[in-house]
Amino acid sequence: MAQTNDSVKVDDITVERLVSGISSVPSTIVEKRLILSLVDLTTLEGKDTDNQIIELCQKAVKAGVAAVCVYPGLVEVAKQELRNTSVKVASVAGGFPSGQLPLKLRLTEACYAIEQGADEIDMVISRGKFLEGNYQSVFEEISAFKQVCGRHTLKVILETGELETLDNIRLASDIALKSGADFIKTSTGKISVNATLPAMCVMLQAIKDHYAVTGKKCGIKPSGGISDASTAVKYIRLTENVLGKEWLQPSLFRFGASRLVNHLLLEIK
Repeated sequence: MAQTNDSVKVDDITVERLVSGISSVPSTIVEKRLILSLVDLTTLEGKDTDNQIIELCQKAVKAGVAAVCVYPGLVEVAKQELRNTSVKVASVAGGFPSGQLPLKLRLTEACYAIEQGADEIDMVISRGKFLEGNYQSVFEEISAFKQVCGRHTLKVILETGELETLDNIRLASDIALKSGADFIKTSTGKISVNATLPAMCVMLQAIKDHYAVTGKKCGIKPSGGISDASTAVKYIRLTENVLGKEWLQPSLFRFGASRLVNHLLLEIK
């Protein structure tokens, strides 16, 4: 049951302090290599082809990223190409990016992606239901996705750019964490407002508080608009400041990105 009456109110001053306190020192080679290891190398275009996915997977292996992220219909291609590697296959599922399909169909899509070989599922919450105050419905849909995913990783996309306030971002984070999310993720990358440091800060604090109460470490995935090392390192440093270095590993931190890998590879050479 999603509890909302005790939802934590966001302290804007604390958020501003944490965000403004991020070190402005340029990213180091060590940080760039760390960032690369945390990337979900992503392509989510209507024109994606089998050959493009094969090339994406080859690039992922060469770069040493954590995972690739593709549509369900291309999971089988990615899984075959990445066999005998450590790179995982993530798939968006559940009516991405709108989340407006009936829940039964959304769950069927997630089941299909897992059957095709997906290791991880990225689903997006129903923002309309959340914004009209139907929090229980959001809780139940995430719980249903987690039941389908089982041992597979479930990343819950909040689409923070549509949630209107930091308090809403905190509430959505709390609901996702309580309903079984393994990761909470900022954005689909399909709207104009993607990951922001204030939104990330609120989500990190929700994870910290959830861990303090339950002892369960949940992951974080900033996604959308993070295309260079100077931007990415701010998210790394903010996470370290709030949660500690132990969160800076693929099991607890991912970047959703496409262009970022190219920039990092050029800078590391």
